[in-house]
Amino acid sequence: MLISCNSHEEKNTKSILRFNSPTGITSLDPAFARTQENIRTVNQLFNGLLQLDKDLNIVPSIAKSYSISEDAKTYTFLLRKGVLFHNHPLLKDQKREVNASDFVYSFSRIINPATASDGAWIFNGIINKEKPFVSLNDSTFQINLNKPFTPLLSMLTMAYCYVVPQEVVEHYGANFGKHPIGTGPFQFANWADGIKLNLIKNDAYFESTKDNSIPKLDALSISFIQSKQTELLEFTQGKLDLFTGLESSFKDEILTGTGDLKEKYTTQFVLQKSPFLNTEYLAFNLENKSSPVSNLNFRKAIHHCIDREAMITYLRNGVGIPAEGGFSPKGLPSYNKAQNKPYDQQLARYYLKKTAIEQSTPLILTTTRDYLDLCILVQKNCAEIGIDIKIDVIPSSLLKQQKSSGDLAFFRSSWIADYPDGENYMACFYGLNKAPNGPNYTRFLNEDFDQLYMQLLSETDHKKRTELFTRMERILGENQPYALLFYDESIWIRNKKVSFIQVNALNHLDLRETEFLK
Repeated sequence: MLISCNSHEEKNTKSILRFNSPTGITSLDPAFARTQENIRTVNQLFNGLLQLDKDLNIVPSIAKSYSISEDAKTYTFLLRKGVLFHNHPLLKDQKREVNASDFVYSFSRIINPATASDGAWIFNGIINKEKPFVSLNDSTFQINLNKPFTPLLSMLTMAYCYVVPQEVVEHYGANFGKHPIGTGPFQFANWADGIKLNLIKNDAYFESTKDNSIPKLDALSISFIQSKQTELLEFTQGKLDLFTGLESSFKDEILTGTGDLKEKYTTQFVLQKSPFLNTEYLAFNLENKSSPVSNLNFRKAIHHCIDREAMITYLRNGVGIPAEGGFSPKGLPSYNKAQNKPYDQQLARYYLKKTAIEQSTPLILTTTRDYLDLCILVQKNCAEIGIDIKIDVIPSSLLKQQKSSGDLAFFRSSWIADYPDGENYMACFYGLNKAPNGPNYTRFLNEDFDQLYMQLLSETDHKKRTELFTRMERILGENQPYALLFYDESIWIRNKKVSFIQVNALNHLDLRETEFLK
């Protein structure tokens, strides 16, 4: 009701944060929190055992503590008392407390084929088949693995692993995503498809204390304006409080060439630039033997001819970091900085000459409209050393389908971390993850790499894991299944009247402490 009201008096008494979701939200069910837009809102409604702080450290959430057995196969979580689900008529007790059996249900639901969850993969091959999830008592939950798996704690911070109430889920079935009930700082109010989604403050949020009431906002109002230019107009007119996602068509309107906010906006708005665990790259399909990309020296020639600094400076207004290391982005312990900058046209010509390839037809580089300007620069750089490239622009849905099926030889891609562990990036080149079974879109296959990857999964010693990452990145660099472009940064612009918005390197929005300045 407080969001529906448009009176002047209501606007002055209620603090409602307004932002936009241009690509839309498909579901508010954690089991289907795959896209950035879904995750961003699901994060406001639900909680899991663990969470990430602003520096990507793993910290308690509903679990107040945990322990790991000596064989690293049993994880035991002690739950907080007094964590309540949002009120709902289906919950007989209007103060329905979360217990260990709720996590047994929630996790079992993720892996149940009938759910068809986007997150079903997270427990694949690692959990004990007989009793993977156990409720020892109301406040003690246990996960049993069939082998040690070091990234587990990081993965448990993902939205897929948030707790849901069985009574409500089973009542709504596939429509639970339209009627979400969680434990988060905000709770569901109403949703008009394609128009607006409203969330209101959860007055019984478990992280709230007498001295620090959380959340501080009364409500969130999320619109679904598809045009980014229209969204920008709404933001500059004060109809939205947050703006993110710059497009090449209007980035120069907002940012200077060095990535700062233009002076005309600095009196009203504040720019927040944060590291974003997203590696942008051009992928080579190594199984396509009819294409010149099957030749290692040809791939190296392309890798070394791309001017990444020019790409960031002139095409992205200083947003992003030139990829001058390995596949793991800057910001993760697994990041490996290269000894020499990759851009070297003389070296690129050397590798091209070694191929003895004479192109009879242009090499097709497939991309989407949003990345056309970057690919034109790559096309120009390649032409400077004698490689002929033709750009094919297709819809993102078709690109996703064709790169998964192996129909493309050379295409733009990216990898946004699901969780903050370098293993998530190395998984993109593990042999058994070859698309469509996993994220190995380059179809890279290397026995030594696969063996190191398997060691990485069970290694708990930080120093030894760093050594494994270094060796794996070296193998990737030697085989060049990609041409790296840049490590991304997130851009958020907020109205100066809004304070304390936290964005971590996964580009997750933390609004628990957000408030309007008086």
